[in-house]
Amino acid sequence: MLRIAFMGTPDFAVPLLAELITGGHDIAAVYSQPARPKGRGLSEEPTPVAKLALAHGLTVRTPVSLRNVEAQAEFAALALDIAVVAAYGLILPKAILDAPRLGCWNLHGSLLPRWRGAAPVQRAIMAGDDQTGVMVMRMEEGLDTGPVLMTEATPIARKIAGDLTDELAQTGAKLMARALVVLERGDATAVPQAEEGVTYAKKILKEEARIDWTKSATEVDCHIRGLSPWPGAWSEAAGERLKILYAEPVAGSGAPGEVLDGQLTIACSSGAVRLTRVQRPGKAAMNAADLLRGWSLAPGTKLV
Repeated sequence: MLRIAFMGTPDFAVPLLAELITGGHDIAAVYSQPARPKGRGLSEEPTPVAKLALAHGLTVRTPVSLRNVEAQAEFAALALDIAVVAAYGLILPKAILDAPRLGCWNLHGSLLPRWRGAAPVQRAIMAGDDQTGVMVMRMEEGLDTGPVLMTEATPIARKIAGDLTDELAQTGAKLMARALVVLERGDATAVPQAEEGVTYAKKILKEEARIDWTKSATEVDCHIRGLSPWPGAWSEAAGERLKILYAEPVAGSGAPGEVLDGQLTIACSSGAVRLTRVQRPGKAAMNAADLLRGWSLAPGTKLV
């Protein structure tokens, strides 16, 4: 049994924390981002990780930073064997990285060194990568630069970012559980990352979600799937912002952004995409056929 601090924040990290709880490890503390205002009432709501931890009676800490001496001393006082990290959201300074006996190990959602950084799943889809995966990596002061202990790859195919993130979270939880067995035995060998092929997955910004119809159908398709369901790729149609959650590349030609038929086929610079899952402002997501029953987008209409 290992004495662990778990450090994570969003839904991606929840299956891993659940795996550690089920595995019977001694979870000394759970670190997560502070609660933030949410919903129409803007009431503060704990993070998904904090909710699970509190439901199991675990100690939850939500420091704004780990750079101050007090937070570092508090962490060191836990006398940890290891810290397990997944999408925590705070930089871990050297004093934190060095405190656990076996170090800090991160579950990262890409095939490093490709897509280091904040949004690896989305960026992999948006770039048209054929595959991605999860890796258990020893953390260093650099951004996702540490040696890798275990890897599991998966094809991207036509998955959207939300579904692929959920898949990697489940796969990663099992992968980290296997890694902890090896680390506890003391026979783990982590392999340095390749120096070639480094790319960075910068944070997704809402302003980049607008669809550029002058790109190819393949590029538009990857853009849509990489931003689905959040923040959601969008375009203006008949003066209204239409969020596009899924589309299929199809044959077709016309001016970029032009509606080509009664099935919401939209022309790109080369080829076209047929919208299949959409969302109007203030309404639930719906199939394109349901949208067209109440809103006419006639052939020749331009999406911009």
